[in-house]
Amino acid sequence: MLPVAFSRFPPPFRDERQELVTAIETLRLRWGWLLALGLASAGLGIVALILVASATIASVYTIAIFMILVGGGDIALALGAQTWGRFFFWVIAGVAYIAAGSFALAQPLVAAAAFTLLLAAGMIATGTFRLFLGANLDPPLRGPVIFAGALTLLIGVLILAGWPENRFWVLGVLLGLDLFFWGMAWSALALRLRQP
Repeated sequence: MLPVAFSRFPPPFRDERQELVTAIETLRLRWGWLLALGLASAGLGIVALILVASATIASVYTIAIFMILVGGGDIALALGAQTWGRFFFWVIAGVAYIAAGSFALAQPLVAAAAFTLLLAAGMIATGTFRLFLGANLDPPLRGPVIFAGALTLLIGVLILAGWPENRFWVLGVLLGLDLFFWGMAWSALALRLRQP
């Protein structure tokens, strides 16, 4: 029987508990960096909440740049397509993304209105789905899922009810809140890791 060397291959069964301990110990050594990241993110969130219109424009620009990059990726995929149908599909999709992203860069306030409307529609759809899902769950999970669904649906309806006047601040407020709470979570984790 030939010996088999497993040193180059991962073991067949992973020790997930040991991997978690190793990850926590690695993060514990870098708790200061995590704290700095968290405080910077929370600070940027506060700035975004103060300069909400600028944060909305920054959100639109970010989305527009990603749309242009995705459009370029679609066109690059088209070059490797095996059939003409797929080639034209990828090119049309890529051109549409680039055109929409370019329009958003050129007209950020119009794009903010469109993105806000899409956000409201998405939240209404998500909230409705969560309510349906929660109603079909067992009691321990039913309450939190229904609560999350109702909250998401309510926020979507409120955004839709205030549209298009709220296009100047909705995206900025959501960006600011996301940055702030994400930063606070990182800061709390860093302070927790600092303790022995």
